[in-house]
Amino acid sequence: MRAYCPHSPMTGVGWIEGWRLTFAGEDVLGWEGAVTTIVESPGDRVFVALYDVHPEDGKQLDEVEGVTAGTYRKLHVRVATLDGDLTAWVYLFTGYEGGMPTTWYLAELVNAAEKAGAPADYVEQLRTRPTRDAQR
Repeated sequence: MRAYCPHSPMTGVGWIEGWRLTFAGEDVLGWEGAVTTIVESPGDRVFVALYDVHPEDGKQLDEVEGVTAGTYRKLHVRVATLDGDLTAWVYLFTGYEGGMPTTWYLAELVNAAEKAGAPADYVEQLRTRPTRDAQR
């Protein structure tokens, strides 16, 4: 799941209910490890940062993230925020779930979650995920 745009301002945070964070693509993308995505999972939830993405930036993100190549698909989801529910889009990996991220990639994810204000228990759960470099 990827929807970060460095040129766009963060506008809030929230939870995607009924989904869980996972990793995929390790054997398909040619990266050193798997990348983030989300999968439907009743009872789980994913903390997300929300960004106001300009339509032109959105088109560029679609290209960079592989929507046009079919690596990811763009999905609109409901996000629960303190100000009420809203609809946002996320990128979902089109292949099967599985694989582990690199230690560096997971650290970047943890840092982003902390910067966005994710709850400490959520950040700790991220931090303890196994990686390709240091399996726990």
